[in-house]
Amino acid sequence: MISFFVCLLILIGGYFLYGKVVENTFAPDDRETPAVRINDGVDYVVMPQWKLFLVQLLNIAGLGPIFGAMQGALWGPVVFLWITFGTVFAGGVHDYFAGMLSERNNGVSISEVCGIYLGGAMKNVMRVFSVVLLVMVGTVFAVGPAGLIVTLITNGGGSGVFASKEVWLWIILAYYFIATFISIDQIIGRIYPVFGICLIIMAVGVIFGIFTNDAYVIPEIWSNFHNMHPSGTPVWSFMFITVACGAISGFHATQSPLMARCMKSERQGHFVFYGAMVAEGIIALIWAAAGCSLYEVTGGLSTGLAEILKGGQSAAIYDVCKNTMGGIGVALAMIGVIVCPITSGDTAFRSARLTLADWIGLDQKNFSKRLMLCVPLLAAGAVIGHLDYTVVWRYFSWTNQTLAMIVLWTASMFLYKEKKNYWITAVPATFMSAVSMTYFFCAPECLGKLGLTTTVAYPVGIVLAALFLGIFIRATKKAR
Repeated sequence: MISFFVCLLILIGGYFLYGKVVENTFAPDDRETPAVRINDGVDYVVMPQWKLFLVQLLNIAGLGPIFGAMQGALWGPVVFLWITFGTVFAGGVHDYFAGMLSERNNGVSISEVCGIYLGGAMKNVMRVFSVVLLVMVGTVFAVGPAGLIVTLITNGGGSGVFASKEVWLWIILAYYFIATFISIDQIIGRIYPVFGICLIIMAVGVIFGIFTNDAYVIPEIWSNFHNMHPSGTPVWSFMFITVACGAISGFHATQSPLMARCMKSERQGHFVFYGAMVAEGIIALIWAAAGCSLYEVTGGLSTGLAEILKGGQSAAIYDVCKNTMGGIGVALAMIGVIVCPITSGDTAFRSARLTLADWIGLDQKNFSKRLMLCVPLLAAGAVIGHLDYTVVWRYFSWTNQTLAMIVLWTASMFLYKEKKNYWITAVPATFMSAVSMTYFFCAPECLGKLGLTTTVAYPVGIVLAALFLGIFIRATKKAR
């Protein structure tokens, strides 16, 4: 358990130490924020700092730091290192700058932020990329919970109209429409803090259950510093793509502007953005520890975890909560696997609405203008919800980390223009470029289907990352 506690202390210390370095580099001041200056009563609404933190945590988390971390545990406790250092030096930095750059530019969507610092071509790419990604995420986070609710009803002997997945899909989409349309403080601002607390309680319950059961022992990194994946899937760069929300995730950049529009002071950014990412990293560390300690290891491979994951993410979460917390855990698991995806899905559609509004310059204070965007977005979600999106969804992990890479390069250009230390973002941007490009060249759903192997992908990924860094340095010299 020593490895777990060391990583936990690094995460907590990272918030106070490196998080402060990041904040001082950005240098927040006392200028009037968009929430105060614009305050349209819909998207720009001042909320208290504690509520901003909990809403941000739930927006960026969902099931990401739970299921992604358990999938990452297939590689063994080496995943602790990625969650810990990825959160402190990449994820927290990414989320902080995504939120604060939006805040500095009237709370605009991340696609507009990228355009401001990387140019018009990148802005248009990010606009399309962001909207497609957000609608896809929102739809998947409607279909999944709908199916689980039906499973619970039928397993309990229920039948009738509410035992239909189609009915629950439309109910969830109807809720999405309401949450996307109305003021952010009416539903999201009121109930999300409660669910955010539930997410934290569930993680605390899991780790307490592990510590109080002698049968569960969290393995040490130094005793298991090898690839434990039963399928032999390489650590680089597959683990770094699989564990996104618990280390660094581009999806967070689409969510952070929501809270950037609700901050009373720039000085809240450290706690709201960097702090929420560290909290998510701690949650991911706990769930990765559960994946490493609860299940059988055969021949140095995580065979027991692989077997439980075959039943799907809901089954795996249910099993962990049941084994660590008993009946209370089952209740919390149901909240987690049903509510958490929905609370990420509705903010995904809300972000899509705001991205489109920024794109076409449509003021969202007006009732009818919000309706103009909400209706087609939810209609697209309804159509996609009835399609076989399995193949498309496999691309999400890669596109998610590629988005994070672009946002980090955006932050680097901002820091350069401000004559500040841009290496705190350029280094993780280069690293994520290597991760993203390596995966693209060897993953089965990408160029790996053409027969490219890690022998080709590894050097190509590193060369391309170095090339991106070179392009950035050349751009700074031209600007100078």
